[in-house]
Amino acid sequence: METARAWKDQDLRRLDEIIAEGERRFKERQPRSRALLERARAVLAGGATSSWQIARPQMIWVSHGEGSKIYDADGGEYADLHGGYGVGAVGHGHPRIVEALGRRAPRGTHFAQPTEDAIVVARELARRFGLPLWRFSNSGTEATMDAVHLMRAITGRDLIVKMEGCYHGHHDSVMVSVSNGEDEIGPADRPYSAPLGSGIPRAITELTVVAPYNDLGALERLFAEHRGRVAGVILEPIMMNAGIIPPEDGYLEGVREIAHEHGALLAFDEVKCGVTTAYGGATERLGVRPDIVCLAKAMGGGVPCGAIGGTEEVMGYIVDGTYEQVGTFNGNPLTMAASRAALTEILTPEAYEHFDRLGKIMTNGVSDVVEEYDLAAYPLAFGAKGSVTFSGRRVRNYRDFLELDDRFSQAHWLFQHNGGVFLPPWGKAEQWTLSVQHSEDDARRFVNNFGAFARALRR
Repeated sequence: METARAWKDQDLRRLDEIIAEGERRFKERQPRSRALLERARAVLAGGATSSWQIARPQMIWVSHGEGSKIYDADGGEYADLHGGYGVGAVGHGHPRIVEALGRRAPRGTHFAQPTEDAIVVARELARRFGLPLWRFSNSGTEATMDAVHLMRAITGRDLIVKMEGCYHGHHDSVMVSVSNGEDEIGPADRPYSAPLGSGIPRAITELTVVAPYNDLGALERLFAEHRGRVAGVILEPIMMNAGIIPPEDGYLEGVREIAHEHGALLAFDEVKCGVTTAYGGATERLGVRPDIVCLAKAMGGGVPCGAIGGTEEVMGYIVDGTYEQVGTFNGNPLTMAASRAALTEILTPEAYEHFDRLGKIMTNGVSDVVEEYDLAAYPLAFGAKGSVTFSGRRVRNYRDFLELDDRFSQAHWLFQHNGGVFLPPWGKAEQWTLSVQHSEDDARRFVNNFGAFARALRR
């Protein structure tokens, strides 16, 4: 239900002041990170190992993690709700993961041949997601790339449909309509296939057509316009590239029905929401089973990982060699050992009860602050994943998300960081990730920092 709240003029006037003060405190606390950045620029392009590590006011260099905490190069301790962009559902240095890797490493770390752990991991994923056959990769990008290739190989068609504003990794076919600005995305009822950044050939982006999330009418029109040419649809069942945007009632069922009616396939990108939102991911939680599921991140217990699962019919095209799903490091023994421990020993049904309990402390606490200070914001959580959206009405798609003033998320991020909670630096787009090692004290620290942010706004 939509709220009637709107941000007050005084809130907007205070934001720049709050951000300036927060950034000043941040830099004072991070002198060694600043020195490391200067050293890194001589040998690392941009001083980083990934462009998405570059953040305002400066990059944070990490020393180590332990349990639910992470420690920066300056010795600062944080409750880690960043979780390595959603990987860290088991926390840091979990004894079962350490034991599994320690047992496996002396016996060989790479063979380009399968080990028995791969059977156990695949069987567990089949049980959780209700899809019988699986293959492994090394990242979410590789998993979604295989899904796109597989849908095209099965149907003999070139076009795919993705949802506006969803991120599915950085291969060419899906680096389309991700975090583009208003001047690039075209009309709401017919979004452009806008590439994200440079280096993406127009000849490839034209093979990816874009539909608004939560809009079945627009999807149906796309299929009618490109009748007989669409191989499949790829989407996040719970959209997580814009905070958290859940599907409306009947939306996922409708997407599946439209795709199948037109002879196309449906792939769920559960790289973020799989293994975090529920025991069987969003597929189980929302009760809609696609033809293909893509996984990565939290599945591997902190080790690089990826997987695709599918129906007997779909994966049969890999079995008979129609599509060759390959990769030197696929099913790497270290990844399989860590994934086995994560899935069978750590991320048990009790772990999801723990996530729900802590998530409720955080969302209830934030809601209480929102009520007390009459803020135009709302929290939302699914299992280990959650976010605060700074809007007075529910965001239902990427266009709504673009309207948000990202100064709120930047100011909130600074309050959390300076208050000992580590969140993803792109606070407007990202979410928190809980781990099995987080405590109620960690959850309450987040709420207390949110309260401090609210008080600063209304000072």
